[in-house]
Amino acid sequence: MYYIDLAGVAVFAASGVLAARDRDLDLLGVIVVAAITAIGGGTLRDLLLDRHPIFWVTDVWYLVVIITSAMLTVAYVRVWPPPSATLLVADTLGLALFALSGAQLAEAAQCPPLIVVLMGTMTGVTGGVLRDVITAQVPLILRREIYATAAIVGVAVYLALHALGMPHAPAFGAGMIVVVAVRLLAIRWDLHLPVFRKS
Repeated sequence: MYYIDLAGVAVFAASGVLAARDRDLDLLGVIVVAAITAIGGGTLRDLLLDRHPIFWVTDVWYLVVIITSAMLTVAYVRVWPPPSATLLVADTLGLALFALSGAQLAEAAQCPPLIVVLMGTMTGVTGGVLRDVITAQVPLILRREIYATAAIVGVAVYLALHALGMPHAPAFGAGMIVVVAVRLLAIRWDLHLPVFRKS
């Protein structure tokens, strides 16, 4: 769990840098965006689950990973400008990692399945929402794209497989794969939920 959490932080920090690269921010601003993206969802999760102190306050490695990931991403982007799809892929990986890790923590806190799905989804999407707001973009969760839905489906699959007796690690991996697959297939085939319109 710990190393998965660190991996999610690193990926989301990189997505924060990619989102901030065309916003004329200085290096400190880029790191701030990366940090908010990386720890926003987990912070909200811990507050709602009454987990104190907040995970990154007592473990400096989270901030070390964020700063390192941000600096490496900045250096990489300067040398090899990535294609525009890179942000979507990085964001999708962060979404999957955080949604499943958030669900696990809610499950460990003995929350009902519906709350586990909700906590996992909130952990996965909140950092991206904060990133988009700070960089003056419409948050992905408010667009027609399938985003939060991918997290909901992935966490639900994880819970279902776990309930059916599948060991923890394979169920976790299957849930992550589902999140990534649903999100990327939705992007590839321009899939979206029905849009509500006044008749």
